This record gives sequence, C-alpha cells and structure tokens, in this order.
Amino acid sequence: MSYSADTLKQTDALPVTPNGSKGSIWWRVRAWRRTGHRSISLTATASSTRRSTRRVFPADGYFGSGGALLLPDQTTANGTVKHLALGAGKDTNIYVVDRDNMGKFSPTTNNIWQELTDVLADGIWGSPAYFNQVVYYGGQTDTLKALPITNALLVTTPSSQSPTPFPYPGATTAISANGTSNGIVWAAENGTVGALHAYATNLAHELYNSNQAGTRDQFGAGNKFITPMIAEGKVYVGATNGVTVFGLLH
Repeated sequence: MSYSADTLKQTDALPVTPNGSKGSIWWRVRAWRRTGHRSISLTATASSTRRSTRRVFPADGYFGSGGALLLPDQTTANGTVKHLALGAGKDTNIYVVDRDNMGKFSPTTNNIWQELTDVLADGIWGSPAYFNQVVYYGGQTDTLKALPITNALLVTTPSSQSPTPFPYPGATTAISANGTSNGIVWAAENGTVGALHAYATNLAHELYNSNQAGTRDQFGAGNKFITPMIAEGKVYVGATNGVTVFGLLH
C-alpha cells in the first residue's frame, strides 16, 4: 500500500496475490525517497497477472531480493540529464532503468536503460550503496564490487573488489565519509564467528576487520541481512544476541 507523505491518506494498493497464492514482495529497501518526478515502485512477484518492467520468475529467482537504489541525476555523453534507478536480484544481473521512462513489459526484450549480465556471481540478497559516482555491491558468496558510473552508465567490469568473498547471504554495504572525502565502505560478514569489515573506496585495501585482533573485537555468531549503521563516529552491527557498537580504540 502507498500513502501520501503529506496527509497519510492511502493513495494506492497493489494486490500481489489476486489468486490467493504464489505472490510476494521480496525487497531489500535502502531507503524510501520522494522525487520531483513520480513515485518509484520496483517489485518482484513469483506469479502475477500484472506485469510491467519487472522480471517474473516461476521459481526461486526473484528480481527484488537486491532492492532498488535511486541515483543522483546523471548526465550522458551528449549532455542529457537522466533520472535513473538500479536494482538486482537472484539472476546475477544488474538492471538500470530510466525513472521517467520505465520501458514497459515486452515478451522479447528488456526496454530499459542498461543491463549488466552475470556481474554478481551468485545473485544478491542486499541493496547496494552509492558514493562519489560509484555503486558498491556485495553479492552472496561473492566479493564486494565497486562499479563506477560514467556518462550515466555503469561500467561492466568492477574497478576494484574486496580480497575475500562474503558467505551467504553476502553483504549490504554502508558508507561513512567526511563530505566527499575519506570514504569507508563497511560490510558485515555472516558466519559462526561474524565480522565487521572496513574498506577504502578502493576495495582491494581492507582497513580493518573485527577478527584481526584475536577475540578482542569479536561479537560472536554473524547474522543474515545486516546493514552496518554509522552515526556520531561509531558503527552499529546487529548481532544474534544484541547490537554491537564499534568506536575508536583508545
């Protein structure tokens, strides 16, 4: 259901199970955002009578497991300003759509701005992060990948990757920075012993992880679908038995 942000009155509703079964929304939401253009809705269903830009799968291959990210205004090589959104799911691809012209459904092709095929090794279960014209993805059983944006297009080959992959379900990245400088990419690793990782914006350079000093910074078992939260110089990680807070070591 959707509601007016000004009056909280209901403005729309989408029944994803009109036949009573085989319908769902799986969406890792980075954030809701109002734009000056129109409301954005990228959803995924296993079976539905209503189809538009979204991919519809008969089995466990949902498009929306990676959520959607709205990009700042982008400019093409010929100077055209584009309002773009991107998303990915379990099929290993990344899809970039024009928010002003979503493309509509076609049985033969995806009428979208850009499609990157097989960029994510085993699909994705978390939304990406954006910083300084670069998008950061953390696919499941895959390395973190940095994909710069040039002329309103994602590059097809990552500019950098993390040294090691992240086990199921991958990682939902978060970024801290001082304005547009000193960016740090944060990611939580699942596992019997979880870990918080910090990387430079060049992902090949790991700055810190919570397992590198023995048990000093360890917080026990990892957790699924965790996004590190950064506020007031501290990083918060949801563990299986509470919330772990990381700060500067005195």
